[in-house]
Amino acid sequence: MPSLRLPRLDPHSYFSAHALSSGSSFETFLSVAGVLAEVVLIAVLVVYVRRGAGFMRQSAAGPIGTGMLLGMLGLGIVWLAQLPFAIVGLWWERSHHVSHQGYVAYVIDNFLSLGGQFLFISLALLITMGLARLVKRWWWVAAAPAFVAIYALFAFTSPYLIPELHPLHDPALRSDAATLARREGVAGTRVSVQNVHAFTSAPNAESTGFGPTRRVILWDTLLGGRFTRPEVRVVIAHEFGHLAREHILKDIAWFALFAFPAAFVLAVATRRRGGMGRPEAVPVALLAIAVLQLAIRPFDNARSRHMEAEADWMALRTTRDPAAARTLFERLTTTSHADPNPPTWSYLWDADHPTAMQRIAMVQAWARTHGSPASRALGVRRGNARSGAVSIAGKPFHGSPAS
Repeated sequence: MPSLRLPRLDPHSYFSAHALSSGSSFETFLSVAGVLAEVVLIAVLVVYVRRGAGFMRQSAAGPIGTGMLLGMLGLGIVWLAQLPFAIVGLWWERSHHVSHQGYVAYVIDNFLSLGGQFLFISLALLITMGLARLVKRWWWVAAAPAFVAIYALFAFTSPYLIPELHPLHDPALRSDAATLARREGVAGTRVSVQNVHAFTSAPNAESTGFGPTRRVILWDTLLGGRFTRPEVRVVIAHEFGHLAREHILKDIAWFALFAFPAAFVLAVATRRRGGMGRPEAVPVALLAIAVLQLAIRPFDNARSRHMEAEADWMALRTTRDPAAARTLFERLTTTSHADPNPPTWSYLWDADHPTAMQRIAMVQAWARTHGSPASRALGVRRGNARSGAVSIAGKPFHGSPAS
């Protein structure tokens, strides 16, 4: 992606006053709730560091087994502390018609999702504590590559772990997808549809896997006439752009870059508890991981925004349809009650995608330099297709780095 000087745009030229007010209040509420949830998370883990070792007296599972039990207990306590904030967030999304999942079903699904996290925690502690007991203070040198391998394995197999998938049935979109894939150098990539309409009205898409497992997944909430065929073409091209630019492999590389210093920090943080070979060090490790994740969050968001901007540029270059790209970004914003121009603190802390205004500005920049005379005029026209009146509800591309 070339270095661009994006024009400064006035959100009022693209969105109604109601859409701007709704987006600001909706996202501010969720952002503040998210910050409070992180504060509670750290507070709970601090208490667990002080009191968690006391549970060791109840275990006869040996050092590694006890460490795994402490890890799972810590995860369960954190889940209970975070659950009220998750329910409040669900209530807020339900009240804005973004989600229509029931509270009981949400809590059950949320609890069942702990199973996978328990398995991951157990595997991570088994590797960490086993290496720490074997090679002592230098365990982190051997553990970091193991974690990178697990992360890469998950990225490779992730397309097979996503439920409710079926082939893309629309013949016109199938033809569009095949053409776009050839243009972006990822011919043969499968495009599937995930049924999510029973839980949410949010439109979304993601690219997953790499090599022979790579796949683009469209949520069914994007289809059925909610978005025009040219707009869905831009979505598909965006996701192919992630695959063409090897963003998932780059994400693994970034994880590897983080894994070594993070493992070293864990080794240093747990020395006062005897090191990671000792079960009493596990609560300290959980706290250290939480603090590390908070510390790198703004930097990780910046990395993700760069990849998303690159995928946007690939979509513009492939579809050569700035008008569809602009209306897509407008619709994604209004259907999700998103703030197209959020305050700086929220942008740095929460935004893993460019803002709607940044994406629309890129459309204008591309249209001025690459489009035909007609597309240049359409791409830079301001306020002509204001989407504040669009009644569909949804969310823009949030989530995984490859979404």
